[in-house]
Amino acid sequence: MTVDRKVIPLRRKFLAIMAMFVTIAFFIAHLTVSHFVFDYLENELKADIKDRANIIAARSVDFIKANNYNEYEPVLANLKAIPRFNYVHVYDVEDGKIDFFSSYNKGTLPTIAPKMDQLEKFKEPVISDKIIEYISPIKSGEELVGYSYIQMTTEAYDQLKFTTFLTLAVGYLLFMAIGAYLTLHMHSMVLQGITQVSTGIRSISQKRDYSQRIESMDSVEFDMLSKNLNILLHRTEKYLQKQDSAEQEILKLNQELEDKVSQRTEALKESNQELLSTLEKLHQFQGQLVESEKMASLGDMVAGVAHEVNTPIGLGVTASTLLSDRLGEIKTAFEDKTLKSSQLRKFLNEGEENVGIIYRNLNRAADLISSFKKVAVDQSSEEDRRFKVSELIDEVILTLAPQLKTKPVDLQIDCPSHLTVVSKPGPLNQILINLIVNSIIHGFENQEEGVINLNIMQLSGQLHISYADNGKGVDQALKNKIFDPFITTKRGEGGSGLGLHLVYNLVTQALGGNILFDSELGHGVRFDINFPVTIVET
Repeated sequence: MTVDRKVIPLRRKFLAIMAMFVTIAFFIAHLTVSHFVFDYLENELKADIKDRANIIAARSVDFIKANNYNEYEPVLANLKAIPRFNYVHVYDVEDGKIDFFSSYNKGTLPTIAPKMDQLEKFKEPVISDKIIEYISPIKSGEELVGYSYIQMTTEAYDQLKFTTFLTLAVGYLLFMAIGAYLTLHMHSMVLQGITQVSTGIRSISQKRDYSQRIESMDSVEFDMLSKNLNILLHRTEKYLQKQDSAEQEILKLNQELEDKVSQRTEALKESNQELLSTLEKLHQFQGQLVESEKMASLGDMVAGVAHEVNTPIGLGVTASTLLSDRLGEIKTAFEDKTLKSSQLRKFLNEGEENVGIIYRNLNRAADLISSFKKVAVDQSSEEDRRFKVSELIDEVILTLAPQLKTKPVDLQIDCPSHLTVVSKPGPLNQILINLIVNSIIHGFENQEEGVINLNIMQLSGQLHISYADNGKGVDQALKNKIFDPFITTKRGEGGSGLGLHLVYNLVTQALGGNILFDSELGHGVRFDINFPVTIVET
């Protein structure tokens, strides 16, 4: 944003400088004249009135001492020959008392009051309003016999002052006129050179012909300016020639660059199309891998549950086989009539024990199968239903019993037993299974035992799950990529790197919540999960 500046003509500046210079010069001259001339005239005027006062005093002594005022009045009347005298008062002093003795008034002036009470005021000549006043003592030797008051006009002095001021004013105007003429003449001389230079530059600018040159001038200063401008024009001409060559080269390079860019653009379009196709396939493969991860997790549970179910069924089969053998022995003894009471008592005791074994193990197998069915149904369903969180956790632990037996794990659970919610149990089930399995496989690797802390609470319409273990933790390089797909430390050992990626998707998409992760190498991991639920009051 530019600010408009007021442009002032050079002539006006010259005239202003000249006027200021003349004004200051005459102001100083006026002060000098006032100081030397006016002060000199004023001192002469005061000395003159004192001299005349001394003359009047000398002629008044005898008359005052003789108290002969009648003969003194004609003496004072002779002062009318001197027009400068306005008033003369003579006072006598007797026994310290001042009395009026005689006076002179210019005929055209009225009588004024005596000035006997103003001796101190007019002890020295006082100039005011075209008059000068003075009271002088009249002495006879050392004896004070009276006073004389003299008032004289200062018209000549004032006329001289006026004439001086008029002369200064006329001189000021004259010098202003001469200065203005000289200034305009100098301005014309300067303007002629500036006009010649500006005309040449304007012509060069309009025609864009930097081969032109400005002509030489009579003035040394302007001639030097024209030479420097011609040097600048010469350099500008060379620069523009180089610039034109460079622009042609740039245009050529730009054309070649555009051709290369067009070729590269076509190649990039083809590459982008291939990348999009590959990315789409990767998304498909990733979805298949995630589903495979779910099925692998379900397969691990099936294998674990099958192993758990085999044990009670095997015990039941063993007990039933033993019971069948003992029953055959009793039957044979009974038919042969060799059955003894002790033998029958032993059979009954063993039969009761075997039946108990069969019953307990069949119930154990039935519980395992029921828990597995619930977990399997929950994992395959993403519909909301009402459930107790503590019961869901018990089913998960029961399902993971085979994995938990492979390593001593202290599972510390803090969950209100009455906490009942409406949500999706399937994703929550899958999340807990993946976190616990991840701790067993990765966190507690090379550790004899481990501790898992699972804390669950409700927070204003949300379920908060805090999961932590004391495993080996996660390296800083993997910390920010822990939820990315295919990130695993078990590459080549069966790890797919989709477990925690699946957990992240289940929390954020299936449950509509968020998950935070924190870990330090050697100090385990911590997951904080929050998602909205409907709390059911019990």
